[in-house]
Amino acid sequence: MKNIGAKIIALDCETAQKIITNDDLTKILDTSDEWISTRTGIKQRRVTDKDKSSTDLGIEASKKVIRRSNFDVNSIDLIIAACSAPEDIYPSVSCLIQKATGAKNSACFDLRGACAGFIYSLNCAYAFIKSGIYKNILIVATDTTTKYTDWSDRSTSVLFGDGAGAVILSAQENDDDIIGVDLLADGACADYITLKIKGKTCPLVEKGTDETKPFIQMKGKDVYKFVMTKIPSEIEELLKKTNTKIENIDYFIPHQSNQRMIDGLSERLGIESQKVISNIKDYGNMSAASILVAIREGIDSNKINLPAKILISAFGAGMTGASAIIKLDKNI
Repeated sequence: MKNIGAKIIALDCETAQKIITNDDLTKILDTSDEWISTRTGIKQRRVTDKDKSSTDLGIEASKKVIRRSNFDVNSIDLIIAACSAPEDIYPSVSCLIQKATGAKNSACFDLRGACAGFIYSLNCAYAFIKSGIYKNILIVATDTTTKYTDWSDRSTSVLFGDGAGAVILSAQENDDDIIGVDLLADGACADYITLKIKGKTCPLVEKGTDETKPFIQMKGKDVYKFVMTKIPSEIEELLKKTNTKIENIDYFIPHQSNQRMIDGLSERLGIESQKVISNIKDYGNMSAASILVAIREGIDSNKINLPAKILISAFGAGMTGASAIIKLDKNI
């Protein structure tokens, strides 16, 4: 029987072009650069204008990764879009990406895992490849979270940025770039991060109901506690499951949520600071796209030297958590 693994063929990203600095935010919020940067590590973030959406960024990231790898789009047989901030409930982001890229032979679905969405999607894609159901999968993590941000709330509006990342994963024999994946979820913590979308009730059922503008709401202290208690133990379980020692990890790339959390996780895991990749200072929290953008930028700026064994980890609304150990080759 053939031993089928998965190869990471290529990885690329796209971010919003507009840069909003902390000083810019002082024009609309009672805040300061010092207040924001001290608490979050963020100095600026990327924000889309009214004409750009999660789908638009996802399409650009997809086209870039296809060009980078010179991959035959007709060979893509599945597209997974990790998107929790779509401009529309349907059509799905993945179907629109299929249309724009010409990957007409692919099945498509969206996965809503918030900031952990990319690793959840990676696990799904990996399972499909290992089982032989699909051979070439395009994973796109894309979110324009700033469009669902209450810009009068300084506790949340200073955090987010917009971006997308894309990966092509293909079946290969007798080798595997996915060393291991571990997922967790705790629905008892569902109210820690919420984005509620309410429609309008039929007037024959209930009169006077109106649509409400959805905004992200977050219980910051509870989120921090969840991350610091749940994520380190999940990562340790992944290391144990894959028989990997933390000192054999070349780079640790956590979800770019808050520099305090990144530092706290790295310290608890005993990971040397030079192995930790962080770009939250310049981009903010780009939700599911943050890890992919950090990888691409890290490679392009020579912060990441390839080949490398990389530990990635994320958490998101739900609450969800996800970690993976992957290999990246020089030609990525």
